[in-house]
Amino acid sequence: MNRTATTALVHEFMQDFARLTGLDPAGARPRRYLWTDAFAVCNYLDLYQKTGNVTYRELALRLVLQVHHTLGRHRDDDPQTGWISGLSLQEGELHPTAGGMRIGKFLPERGINEPYNEQREWNQDGQYYHYLTKWMHALNRVSRVAGNPDYVTWAIELAHTAHAKFTYLPPNGGRKRMYWKMSIDLTRPLVPSMGQHDPLDGLVTYHELQLTATRDFGQLVQPGLVREIADMTDICRGMPLATDDPLGIGGLLSDASRITRLTIRGGPVYAGLLETLLNSALIGLDSVTKDGSLELPARHRLAFRELGLSIGLAGVEKLPEWFRKNPDLSGRTDSLHQLARALLEYVPLKEKIEQFWLDRKNRESVTWTEHREINMVMLATSLAPDGFLEI
Repeated sequence: MNRTATTALVHEFMQDFARLTGLDPAGARPRRYLWTDAFAVCNYLDLYQKTGNVTYRELALRLVLQVHHTLGRHRDDDPQTGWISGLSLQEGELHPTAGGMRIGKFLPERGINEPYNEQREWNQDGQYYHYLTKWMHALNRVSRVAGNPDYVTWAIELAHTAHAKFTYLPPNGGRKRMYWKMSIDLTRPLVPSMGQHDPLDGLVTYHELQLTATRDFGQLVQPGLVREIADMTDICRGMPLATDDPLGIGGLLSDASRITRLTIRGGPVYAGLLETLLNSALIGLDSVTKDGSLELPARHRLAFRELGLSIGLAGVEKLPEWFRKNPDLSGRTDSLHQLARALLEYVPLKEKIEQFWLDRKNRESVTWTEHREINMVMLATSLAPDGFLEI
């Protein structure tokens, strides 16, 4: 598929997304979901950069505003009103991310005295750390593309809030850990276990925000962000990263691409971590290709998880050139080149996944229609990944 046809297809998916969720035309009660919206913002920015059509930039900015006014505030069915940060309406406009961002699930969060139900919890609201890092990344992209420091400032404020509330010291001592899911007001954990890649996402994202704030806008980053980076570095140390989940593998590859881009832009060198990421991704890819899951019919597959993998694979092709041209990674050139070459063998999976979900018959399956918005947005990202993979 040539670039013109791809752009047209991405436009079609993003136009449908805008209509279905109340973005364009603007609905009285838009349906916002933080993960999907983060990818959507990046997609609109990519369309703007590719076409020069300012309508796409305006859609990205409008989507940010809707997310803040919807997910930064209490639910319509909550007796509390206003910003979840507790700020006044006026102060909340200036600091919309100060209280974090709701996930956007259709059921209210589990009550204090309500028993835990694993299946129901997936559909209940709250805050996820790994959704917040995606939103930080989206805000960072808006800052760089629009040339407006307000967005990265909001992203850094969100980073401070999320880090303070999701990380904790275990009562029996040891290194800090993280909660998987918190209540909307960030006062209590809803799922206390730690996400396998949450600390990694935080580490990479914090560095991204710091680099943009200092290099692009000449801002002085608050000292707290430096402490947060140190926390995440410590939590990440020695953590096993390998996974057989396609979305998780894609996340590892996306983070590897972002780490390399950070180094090229003058950020920190994490050659050892980069090597670990690529090794872990290879282990996962070997598992996924052997278990036959990508050969199953659509009714047994989750598109957005597979598309997370294809998005990550999109960043693999540039790695060998980046490693060759980046002297800061020279200490591990041989091992990184070997890993990059091994990963290149899996790049054809990207097109295989895309072609499967571009087939209209497969998009008629219940596994697609039940998650239609997230599926169409991530398929659009996979087809045009630069807007998301850039830092």
